[in-house]
Amino acid sequence: MRRLLLLAPLLLFTVGCGVVQSSEDEAADAAREVARKAGERLYGQRPRTAEEVGRSASGIDGVEVLRVTGTSTHDGDGVDVVVRTSGSAYNGWLDLEEVAVRRCFAVRVSPKSEWGEGPRDVDCPDGPPLAFAPPPEPPRLPYEELRAKLPRVPKGGRVDEAEVRRTLAALDLHPAIRTEAKADGGRVGVLLSVKGNGFDAQDCLLARVGPGATEVWVPPRIQRMPGEGGCTVGNALDPAPPPH
Repeated sequence: MRRLLLLAPLLLFTVGCGVVQSSEDEAADAAREVARKAGERLYGQRPRTAEEVGRSASGIDGVEVLRVTGTSTHDGDGVDVVVRTSGSAYNGWLDLEEVAVRRCFAVRVSPKSEWGEGPRDVDCPDGPPLAFAPPPEPPRLPYEELRAKLPRVPKGGRVDEAEVRRTLAALDLHPAIRTEAKADGGRVGVLLSVKGNGFDAQDCLLARVGPGATEVWVPPRIQRMPGEGGCTVGNALDPAPPPH
């Protein structure tokens, strides 16, 4: 009996250490889960630069970006992002003490990666988290200016395509804004657009100059999605019906 009493504190200490280690493992698993969910947020087939990926990762709650390697998601093995996350668990056997850890993981962003792909455990790089400048704002499409300056042609008149093109040239547009004009059936269609990323709705502005009517409008979002044909000069001349 005396021997058992002497062994009891030792057994309690051994079990206690095991509980503490288990709590640390649970906390590390929680940190890993944050990194895994960050990988799901970053997953996608859209081509992105390493800076775009790093900026997106830095905006996820609970994630610090410590290193970004690679050029773009579609070059080579894609982009690797080393993130630091934290997790916690409670040691319920001893004194309900919370165990918190911070861990680093590498998340791969590439069209070759799989949805829900687990992050890799890595050593945390030295230095503070990386800071990323906000993305540049896309140029504003000049709806009011275009509407005010396009020629008005009376009913029975003739639309001058050259005059429409001169009006577009005189707008002094941002270099990123592409313009197109096309004459058909006595009318001239106009397209002003900003290059899209191939996945999200494209920014564009349509106009049509015809005898008795000059119109300027933005197509519905669904028509501006890739493959829908909303941002074309053809849609300016003969608009698709609005979605229901």
